[in-house]
Amino acid sequence: MLILIGLAAFCSAFVGGLFAFRFRDKLHLILGFSAGAVIGVAFFDLLPEALELNTNIFSVPLTTSLVALGFIIYLILDRLLFFQTHEDEHCENPHHKKKSLSALILAVHSVIDGLAVGLAFQVSTEVGLILALAVLSHNFSDGLNIVGLTLKNGGDKKKALRWLLIASLAPALGIFSTLFFSLPESWLGLILALFTGFFLYIGASELLPESHHGHPTQLTTLMTILGIVVLYLAITLAGL
Repeated sequence: MLILIGLAAFCSAFVGGLFAFRFRDKLHLILGFSAGAVIGVAFFDLLPEALELNTNIFSVPLTTSLVALGFIIYLILDRLLFFQTHEDEHCENPHHKKKSLSALILAVHSVIDGLAVGLAFQVSTEVGLILALAVLSHNFSDGLNIVGLTLKNGGDKKKALRWLLIASLAPALGIFSTLFFSLPESWLGLILALFTGFFLYIGASELLPESHHGHPTQLTTLMTILGIVVLYLAITLAGL
């Protein structure tokens, strides 16, 4: 069962990334949808799961404080520490660097998704299947997001494909790793709270501004709303 779910997660994310490649000329629309999808994952998947896992263990204010802490940590890392070389004759500082931290965060989040699925199966098959459906429902957008973020940050197709492969393998790695260890639910809940803050930063501070840059805002705004709605429906239906 876990092997099949791992393969399905890989295929879903990889197809999402191929979709982003195919419609690269509409990248601003993809980024608009990605912004909504990332924000939707944060609000409708990560945060509720973190609150549920922390029930009777940590208070709600502590969990939401960790969300804020995750936002701040990502802000600091993004602005001060992580850089990636780029060449631009119009850039005032040609040695300015900025790493694809967003892609890395999305890939690590996919590992956490896999961990959550594997650990849920340790509780019961029913719980594992429900969580697996929720994860599979947004693996497609994970693949789309990681390609969009890599291209947005100046990466070429080869680099985007490499990150897509990593992100597609990540949930399967998380799922299979749980065959060898168990993790207290409270720890997973705290990790998901931090990632909620990461995703809110990625969606609001990176994807949304970039999707609107140099393009009419009406259609990209609709795509962002569509991304939020699609993720809400997918996660809600998966939890039925």
